[in-house]
Amino acid sequence: MVITKVSYERLDLTLTVPYTIAYETVSKASNFILKIETNSHLVGYGCAAPDWEVTGETPEMAEETIREKILPYLRGKSPLHYVRLLEELKIICPDSSSVLAMVDMALLDLMAKKMELPLYQFLGGYRDSIPTSITIGIMSVEATLQLAQEFSDKGFTILKIKGGANLEQDIEKMLRLREKFPHLIFRFDGNQGYTVEDSIAFVKATKKVEIQIFEQPTKTKGTHKLGEVTHAVGIPVMADESLKTLDDAFRLAQHDLIDMVNIKLMKVGGIMAGMHINSVAKSAGLEAMVGCLDECALGISAGLHFALSRPNIHFADLDGHLDLENDPFLGLFRLEKGVLYPSEANGLGFSE
Repeated sequence: MVITKVSYERLDLTLTVPYTIAYETVSKASNFILKIETNSHLVGYGCAAPDWEVTGETPEMAEETIREKILPYLRGKSPLHYVRLLEELKIICPDSSSVLAMVDMALLDLMAKKMELPLYQFLGGYRDSIPTSITIGIMSVEATLQLAQEFSDKGFTILKIKGGANLEQDIEKMLRLREKFPHLIFRFDGNQGYTVEDSIAFVKATKKVEIQIFEQPTKTKGTHKLGEVTHAVGIPVMADESLKTLDDAFRLAQHDLIDMVNIKLMKVGGIMAGMHINSVAKSAGLEAMVGCLDECALGISAGLHFALSRPNIHFADLDGHLDLENDPFLGLFRLEKGVLYPSEANGLGFSE
């Protein structure tokens, strides 16, 4: 099997409801869709969702990399050598993690289609569904409670609350949420907005909320501060922005700085890279979650198939597609009462 044609499409997508996190407000997202055609009937698809704060890529940077490096490199290659192709591309474009993730997805999509299997089964098929959290950005306490009610009514059982901008309001918000929704699971994402002292104060003040996961409360610079939080609080602390590479995973695990890892395919460079990071986490006794950026359903599908394939991935935060207008990839999986189920179609589930 040989790659005969490689093309891409840029999707500039608008969010139906903009959201705010500790360092920005997001109202739109750019995704890139890679299409790899072969001399067989098989076609592979992948998605890139560049994000300057997380992946270090602007949409313009990603598009230039795709056009100038990815397209000419892949033509004429055999996708059966996908591991070698991905390793060589890491050298060619080392600072383009979402673009690498896009290629990784498309090549693995081809491999699973070649085997006539859904991707999660090709990768190992450990489970066939996983519950996902749904995220509430930074907003007033009353608005948060109202949106939480809407999500609860839709069947979601896990809510991830964004914070880090106002400690006192964050505390009040979590206490009010627990009071109103005693049956829900809550995760909290500080998005680097807290100091070590703020982090400890937040956890102490919200002890009765029983927060399941405390995600990236401190800044990425000075990961020892994240470690200080981990050792001072009694709930699991998760690295997100502090974890972008395999080296990061090893360093954080080696120095016992965290309890959990958030593996986002766009920031780590795809499923193959995510598997290595997950293995390091597993060896260190760290549980893993698969997260996402503002990705269309094709990218979310890849994260889902990855999550379903590994026993150490116990958690999912795969809701980035829900607020995107005109997503052309809806239908690749099912979301029922907060639980994600993959398509049983081959690969990532998409074919034209």
